[in-house]
Amino acid sequence: MFDTVLVANRGEIAVRVIRTLRSLGVRSVAVFSDADADARHVREADTAVRIGPAPAAESYLSVERLLEAAARTGAQAVHPGYGFLAENAGFARACADAGLVFIGPPAEAISLMGDKIRAKETVKAAGVPVVPGSSGSGLSDTQLADAAREIGMPVLLKPSAGGGGKGMRLVREAERLADEIAAARREARASFGDDTLLVERWVDRPRHIEIQVLADGHGNVVHLGERECSLQRRHQKIIEEAPSVLLDEETRAAMGEAAVQAARSCGYRGAGTVEFIVPGGDPSSYYFMEMNTRLQVEHPVTELITGLDLVEWQLRVAAGEQLPYKQGDITLTGHAIEARVCAEDPARGFLPSGGTVLRLHEPRGEGVRTDSGLSEGTEVGSLYDPMLSKVIAYGPDRETAIRKLRAALAETVTLGVQTNAGFLRRLLAHPAVVAGELDTGLVEREVDGLVSADVPEEVYEAAAAVRLEALEPRGEGWTDPFSVPSGWRLGGVPKPVGFHLRVQDPVEYVPRGSHTLTDDTVSVTLDGVRHTFHRAADWIGRDGDAWHVRDHDPVAASLTGARHAGADSLTAPMPGTVTVVKVAVGDEVSAGQSLLVVEAMKMEHVISAPHAGTVAELDVTPGTTVAMDQVLAVITPVENSAEEEK
Repeated sequence: MFDTVLVANRGEIAVRVIRTLRSLGVRSVAVFSDADADARHVREADTAVRIGPAPAAESYLSVERLLEAAARTGAQAVHPGYGFLAENAGFARACADAGLVFIGPPAEAISLMGDKIRAKETVKAAGVPVVPGSSGSGLSDTQLADAAREIGMPVLLKPSAGGGGKGMRLVREAERLADEIAAARREARASFGDDTLLVERWVDRPRHIEIQVLADGHGNVVHLGERECSLQRRHQKIIEEAPSVLLDEETRAAMGEAAVQAARSCGYRGAGTVEFIVPGGDPSSYYFMEMNTRLQVEHPVTELITGLDLVEWQLRVAAGEQLPYKQGDITLTGHAIEARVCAEDPARGFLPSGGTVLRLHEPRGEGVRTDSGLSEGTEVGSLYDPMLSKVIAYGPDRETAIRKLRAALAETVTLGVQTNAGFLRRLLAHPAVVAGELDTGLVEREVDGLVSADVPEEVYEAAAAVRLEALEPRGEGWTDPFSVPSGWRLGGVPKPVGFHLRVQDPVEYVPRGSHTLTDDTVSVTLDGVRHTFHRAADWIGRDGDAWHVRDHDPVAASLTGARHAGADSLTAPMPGTVTVVKVAVGDEVSAGQSLLVVEAMKMEHVISAPHAGTVAELDVTPGTTVAMDQVLAVITPVENSAEEEK
């Protein structure tokens, strides 16, 4: 076993790897950018090295700086985690050239399976069924569009070099192909440095099933069962479980053997995942999608049902050990389910959010595990992936595991940053999820029923209670009655104290219940029902949901609105960076025309014209960093332009 291992990653996966290193008595080296100088993974490692400024390209994606950090600290091996350089064959080769062990598969396997086009051809030759799609690498936009039409709509555009849903585009109408191909190429280039695309037939209402494999350097390959990953948004998984209720023992064995053959076909070593698309109505008709040549985000559910530490076995295999078990020795016991807690706002279409973690509580206990990179004071920005933590529950059966996970998500408190924890809790209670009737489109079909458009009255009541507390006089002795927030007036009837508050739309709210406050909580009784919230600064939360309650100044708001009278302002839907500006002041635009692109946490959002008109103001250029709701441009409607000309 190694003495010292450098973890070439950040956040919850770095913390997770460090935990296993500590249990094995191996010294851990963390790396960090300027944005992560006080991050949890830095504090928990035995030593840490700064590798550059905040942008990933100058820090976590810098092979040179990572190798320098390894040399300075005497590391013998590098664990890449997932994301960043985890599936970068060049990094694996550079580690070997520097005399370091790369804790992952050989560079040749990464290169082969990282090219989705070559990967499909390789596993197909090994007898593994593949999804019908385009053939050949380096297809032009025209060739991709022609292949899509030949396959038949709808189709899925996929970057050849990447994963995690980045750059994937579902296209249902042929006339949208040109725009979607261009957008997919941009995202692929930004995420993976390679804009090569392929196109595949879209399977309606598919299930996403993946098989965990483990291979050593002595020719042994086993699979550790499957994971159900069908609950997704924007092609990215949000809830995963093991095993899948869809598969019977015969299908499980067949898919497992196909995954083993896929691993053998590329000379795999270490922990990896073979992903399949499965028609929900016919689970025996499964198709290979891709192989992830790294540890997966959802690996904890496999660990819980097999009793194996996958990071430990990555280390042991990399150190040259032989797997001590055959396929018949692998048993799956109980059920595990995981929820990815992300910095995003489900009510705004899952757009990335950001901020400072003001209050944090992460659930743990019997049958509950939280893998997290958070601590109070953590600054969540727009430079890195939005996933903050994972909450995992285990039970003897699926019903118990789901119940435990819902309870754990209700305990989860992350005030200061909007997350999807409450949404995930509601999703787990959806009848289709409870019944195991899943598919990759379920979340998007049901999202409206899982996201509340209205703010409960008790939220405003709790916010008003906090405001009232702030107005209470401090100290002893005589109290000026005008300073007491009681509504007292000389010679008149007390007038209730009201507050102008904003969560979504501005509201003038007069509290009408009773309140109890502590430093961490506020409880309100309204219509005989008691509601208790966690609180921190101007945030309150309960059951995984959180609300950012701000004071609203109607006078200032009306003055701001007057600035854009007769025009429509386009605002940033999320904190991020403007990457594309397609118009200039004075340009005439049509309704729905793409004007700007804002990128945050590896996600692009296109800003389109709400109506035909003229660009009256343009406040950003490519590279501009913007805050949520910041004005980007102002479009004067056509009718207003005509009036001004008169």
